[in-house]
Amino acid sequence: MCPGTLWVGSAADNMEAPLVLRAAQRAFADANADADADADADANANANANAKIHHSDRGSQYASEMFRDFLGDNEVIQSMSRKANCYDNALMESFWATLKTECFDNFRHGIPATRGEAKQLLFGYIEVFYNRKRLHSSLGYCSPVEFEEIYKRHNLKKEDNLSLSVSA
Repeated sequence: MCPGTLWVGSAADNMEAPLVLRAAQRAFADANADADADADADANANANANAKIHHSDRGSQYASEMFRDFLGDNEVIQSMSRKANCYDNALMESFWATLKTECFDNFRHGIPATRGEAKQLLFGYIEVFYNRKRLHSSLGYCSPVEFEEIYKRHNLKKEDNLSLSVSA
């Protein structure tokens, strides 16, 4: 939801490992192409900024050897919710509920007719509204983009103060 964050999803009648793997492969290919294009712009970025983490529930499609191998080959750290702990995915479950309600109006008008229509609807909701305009109580009634900007400014000030005290 914030810049530098990649959310992967796919719509289908099943959630089998090959489907999840194809969605992740497509998303990583697109993200890698974007990262290559932006590599020069981020020359001073923190090394941890490039770390990749995949968080999911404990579904068999994510625990499959095929999917784990893909993550390993792409230097992605796998993170799964703890066994019998529904709270690990509470944030994502909340997002899906919000998406269904606000973007799709709980499917009262049906589902988008084409993949292109769905992509356009999702992009408009997530990138234009949810990330930039929608206020989040958990973020002090800021949008995610605004919250991240405040966070970065705050941390830059801390780094500046640290470098001043070290050089003094």
